[in-house]
Amino acid sequence: MSIEHVKHLDQTIGIIIRANFHSDGIEFFTPSMFSQQLGYMNRPAGHQIEPHVHNPVERAVVWTQEVLLVKSGKVRVDFYTDGRHYLESRILHSGDVILLAAGGHGFEMLEPTEMIEVKQGPYSGDQDKTRFDPISSDKIKLPESEGESP
Repeated sequence: MSIEHVKHLDQTIGIIIRANFHSDGIEFFTPSMFSQQLGYMNRPAGHQIEPHVHNPVERAVVWTQEVLLVKSGKVRVDFYTDGRHYLESRILHSGDVILLAAGGHGFEMLEPTEMIEVKQGPYSGDQDKTRFDPISSDKIKLPESEGESP
């Protein structure tokens, strides 16, 4: 599956774009009300995007959303509800991209891993996040299609 939506009830917790995803043109995976917009572009040589500037538009960002690109390696992402209850996990590989849209999350590097992170700022230090204990490894739930154990 090239695009995966991790959901809890009606809430999107994460969107995973696998490295093998391919589409023609432009495609956005996030609804317009998300504070972090995630899209994909596939354009032929010579295609031009008109020069532009972004206008000042006041926005209220309450929840941090972040995008991670796995540059190399392999990482397990554990998804939690806002109430810190474990939901499920996914394995990301080199080239995969994930938008962490809601709830909580934790990570375990399964190989040496390089990631690039993009999120809203400014960073508020200790006020920006609440840390909690991770799920124990014997309780990890992965889709059968992952075919891997942690």
